[in-house]
Amino acid sequence: MLAFTGVLWFISDMADELSQLLKATSRSFYLTLRVLPAAVRPQIGLAYLLARTTDTIADTEIIALDRRLEALQKFRERILGQTSAPLNFGELAAQQVSSAEKSLLENAEAGLAELQKFSAGDQKLVRDVLTVITGGQELDLRRFEKASAENIIALETAAELDDYTYRVAGCVGEFWTKICRAHLFPRAKLDEELFITDGIRFGKGLQLVNIMRDLPADLKKGRCYLPLEKLDAAKLFPETLLSPANTEKFLPLFHDQLDKAEAHLRAGWNYTNTLPFGQFRVRLGCAWPILIGARTIERLRAANVVELRQGVKVSRSEVRGILFRSILSCPFSGAWRRLFPAGRKAVASGGELA
Repeated sequence: MLAFTGVLWFISDMADELSQLLKATSRSFYLTLRVLPAAVRPQIGLAYLLARTTDTIADTEIIALDRRLEALQKFRERILGQTSAPLNFGELAAQQVSSAEKSLLENAEAGLAELQKFSAGDQKLVRDVLTVITGGQELDLRRFEKASAENIIALETAAELDDYTYRVAGCVGEFWTKICRAHLFPRAKLDEELFITDGIRFGKGLQLVNIMRDLPADLKKGRCYLPLEKLDAAKLFPETLLSPANTEKFLPLFHDQLDKAEAHLRAGWNYTNTLPFGQFRVRLGCAWPILIGARTIERLRAANVVELRQGVKVSRSEVRGILFRSILSCPFSGAWRRLFPAGRKAVASGGELA
């Protein structure tokens, strides 16, 4: 992979500790971050680290729910600059199996200090996206408070699922769009509304792919993100969703959600082609998760229920191939546009399938 990505830059804009944390907490996102222009790398990298910190707080299930909600609130208040009271996440850090997540909590103050170095406009964008993300995490914690393998709780409606994908990922696409627009191509003539809408759908699509891929694991935790209104229509129940006996009823519903995820990713692909031609780094940074997401959808479509329960993922060799082909194709518009697989096409801003 190093041979393919030798043109990428290491993060030099942030403290070494935080750069190492970025590398440790997400190898895939770290690749994306390395290719981005230096003008936006620190802001996007720090926003990611802060979001991963809040995610670690929310996911530390051994700590009582009220303590996690309190920690999220205190961290959000510090991010928003509403208080300067020092944070103490020692109890949460002590419960982490992952050394990277333990370090995230221990270095929360360092991340907050980096935030203060940004311009007022950049600080506002980071704070806005973290406000939405933490709000979504709190909603999720309360929604699934009593969930377990024996008591599966499902979302009620498709609107709730759409709201969730916005809160945890669509808002990130919006943040990414605004920060890149402000620093890299502020004068480019774009359909601003469609550009932001496609950025939001880009994020929603990635999250919906994650939800479909992680469906078996979530069910074991008592969480079902497939809404009850869809399950009821298919005469399915969360408890027996992945039973082989329900294959004929389950797979059409599952593939319908994959269609929606693909439609969102196609809007994300349209987003990459809307970027000014000279923004090669941003285009690559967007394309990699979209293309990996599209390949994941292909694998999920081909899987039966047993294979879904065993886990479906894109191999490292496939990821290397995606990186290599995208780097070679980036300067050539025709080759670039062919990278996204042919399939169902989404209406530009509506998310429905043609």
